[in-house]
Amino acid sequence: MTLTSFGPANRIKRSAETHPLTWRLRDDGEAVWLDEYQAKNGYAAARKAFAEMAQDDIVQTVKDAGLKGRGGAGFPTGVKWGLMPKDESINIRYLLCNADEMEPNTWKDRMLMEQLPHLLIEGMLISARALKTYRGYIFLRGEYTTAAKHLNRAVEEAKAAGLLGKNILGSGFDFELFVHTGAGRYICGEETALINSLEGRRANPRSKPPFPAAVGVWGKPTCVNNVETLCNVPAIIADGVDWYKSLAREGSEDMGTKLMGFSGKVKNPGLWELPFGVTGRELFEDYAGGMRDGFKLKAWQPGGAGTGFLLPEHLDAQMYAGGIAKVGTRMGTGLAMAVDDSVNMVSLLRNMEEFFSRESCGFCTPCRDGLPWSVKLLRAIENGEGQAGDIETLLGLVGFLGPGKTFCAHAPGAVEPLGSAIKYFRHEFEAGIAPISAAVPPLARPIVVGA
Repeated sequence: MTLTSFGPANRIKRSAETHPLTWRLRDDGEAVWLDEYQAKNGYAAARKAFAEMAQDDIVQTVKDAGLKGRGGAGFPTGVKWGLMPKDESINIRYLLCNADEMEPNTWKDRMLMEQLPHLLIEGMLISARALKTYRGYIFLRGEYTTAAKHLNRAVEEAKAAGLLGKNILGSGFDFELFVHTGAGRYICGEETALINSLEGRRANPRSKPPFPAAVGVWGKPTCVNNVETLCNVPAIIADGVDWYKSLAREGSEDMGTKLMGFSGKVKNPGLWELPFGVTGRELFEDYAGGMRDGFKLKAWQPGGAGTGFLLPEHLDAQMYAGGIAKVGTRMGTGLAMAVDDSVNMVSLLRNMEEFFSRESCGFCTPCRDGLPWSVKLLRAIENGEGQAGDIETLLGLVGFLGPGKTFCAHAPGAVEPLGSAIKYFRHEFEAGIAPISAAVPPLARPIVVGA
């Protein structure tokens, strides 16, 4: 994994003024522990929040800064915080960090937890102060063993320094923080499935409402935020709303910076902290270096396996939620994948849908039955055994599993790349349809959305 500097060809160094998330990173990739973190102004924002700011002022500052969730949904963080109850008599509240980073082609949270564990802890400490939560959990993907080791060490360092535990910084505020490793389920990235898993239940999403802010962990008010989201909080508190907003490029409706990346057969695959509003072309050409010699860009996904495919001509889109929406898909996690011209889209989609089908919790029928059905059809087309009407059936499934049709967002994310692949590369799917034979009985009427 690499993380290069802010400018092309590494000409510009990371700094606190331009890289709130990554300026403290070590060049050797080792973790930044407490002494070094504090020497680099670590926990200064927490001290400011505890000494100079009322709890509601912290919430309002985050809201005014325009911070949005960095896990993929992009919900305004300050608005989510504002949903927590104001009733002071409710003295048991929880703060959960969603670190179950299982989106294929996404590794941004891993880098932050492995190399800057105290940045996440400081972000959670300030957030806990704002939300009046007395206990926090980092729900960590079980396979992230190095992150678990580093986070646990950082938690112990913070406890020993009086930054976690009882009477933090002499304020009378108590906050305990625990690292909880999951059992390897993609669906735990959905916040209510995460809550169920934390409680020891099956990781099924819950019905909403009630939302976690009202009824969350063990029935108590709970706020769930992504790793990268929480890591933005210290810089906002330390340097203010106007500075944070100024980081984004002109035209972007999203504020601040974002960890973005590119993988695939590019010359310089990696991860970079960039301002919202950079174009996909800058990310692809200036940072990822374009395609390796002998390969041509065929398609790309802007933010993980659950986002729709785009074509090379879409690279001029700005990388923020609204900019990517203009070309027909979602920003997602912001870590893009290049698909080269040697890849068959049917095979790629079959592989993706197998993953999403396997990771379905099985709670609702469209997802439980629809995703395996798509895999069966894609496998037949991949082997040249598709039948007339199979492509229409796949498009029907894309409609029936779309937003608002299933219990949670797992299925809509699963079929978004499928729909876009058929849209742009239908000829590859048609190539897998076998010639009509008298030995093959006619198909039943294919599924057509709205029929």
